Amino acid sequence: MATSALRFYEERGLIHSERNSSGHRRYPRAVIRRVAFIVFAQKIGLAIDEIGAELAKLPQNRVPESSDWAKLSGSWTRRIDERMAELERLRAGLTRCIGCGCLSLDTCQLVNPGDRAARVAIAPDPAAPGCPFISVVVPVRNEERHIEKLLGELLQQDYEPSRFEVIVADGQSTDGTREIVLR
Repeated sequence: MATSALRFYEERGLIHSERNSSGHRRYPRAVIRRVAFIVFAQKIGLAIDEIGAELAKLPQNRVPESSDWAKLSGSWTRRIDERMAELERLRAGLTRCIGCGCLSLDTCQLVNPGDRAARVAIAPDPAAPGCPFISVVVPVRNEERHIEKLLGELLQQDYEPSRFEVIVADGQSTDGTREIVLR
């Protein structure tokens, strides 16, 4: 472990060192276990402040025992389960969603798991007076396989056609993307 990391943990009050006669830091066994705990806690996604709060629950003057660690790890199970579920969801949608261009908040499980967007707010009636003008910017490069479907979906929206525009920014496509967009 880098000495800078140890000094950082010490500055944050997560660990404490003892100094020998020449001023070098020495870490007792209990501190070494705390460092292992810090590294593990960071790997499961805890922030430094959260790690400090967890470490405060451990005994200060002795090496924590398995019962001490069990008390802490019990509260982490839910957090780990949530992260695992999120990663599983991402893995399941990875091959389907990369480059699909669906832009569907109804069906996209990567962008909108469980149709979260529907619970957040109700969009204004697109035909209502004063409905905002919307610009949809689509950056593309060699999207011949997907651009036609994407543009078709955008043009079939129920938003008032005079209240939105689609801007396609082509990044020097070498396939048929430009020709499809210009149709």
